[in-house]
Amino acid sequence: MTTITTITNILGIIGVIFILIGYLLVQSGRLLPTNIKFPLLNLIGAVLVLISLLFAWNLPSFIIEVFWALISIYGIWRIIKKS
Repeated sequence: MTTITTITNILGIIGVIFILIGYLLVQSGRLLPTNIKFPLLNLIGAVLVLISLLFAWNLPSFIIEVFWALISIYGIWRIIKKS
């Protein structure tokens, strides 16, 4: 495995962790989905996974992460708009 592949795999794993932490916090009631931290965790996670996919291509994963990022951006926009 090359250094670039290792780094992008680590970034992808960190991205997955961000998404899972956000989901866990919402499901456990420790974070409201209307709190800007939730879509930010999801957006950062999706971007990191997308970066990893540039080096280990997987079309279905790319599609879901693009939509995950777009939905997160929409959520951020709604939260900012309400403020």
